[in-house]
Amino acid sequence: MGDRGGCNNTPVVGIFAQRRKDRPNHIGLTTVEVMGCVGRTLTVKNLDAIDGTPILDIKPVFREFSPVRDFTQPVWVADLMQNYWK
Repeated sequence: MGDRGGCNNTPVVGIFAQRRKDRPNHIGLTTVEVMGCVGRTLTVKNLDAIDGTPILDIKPVFREFSPVRDFTQPVWVADLMQNYWK
């Protein structure tokens, strides 16, 4: 069953093509830039979440796994990933 999200001029799409509150899985994924770290507190930029949202996991982003290629990563990551897909 599709939804127009309240607009008559948009195509009928499924739940995974939209950002409604009634999605079956409430876990989101956002790639952020870490601006700083003090103790157990990270300061990030471009987080797509509401203040107070629990964070379930934090992991590094590697160029080899991301469609976004415009970020900095250590040289050792490229060395580590060199034969990953072979």
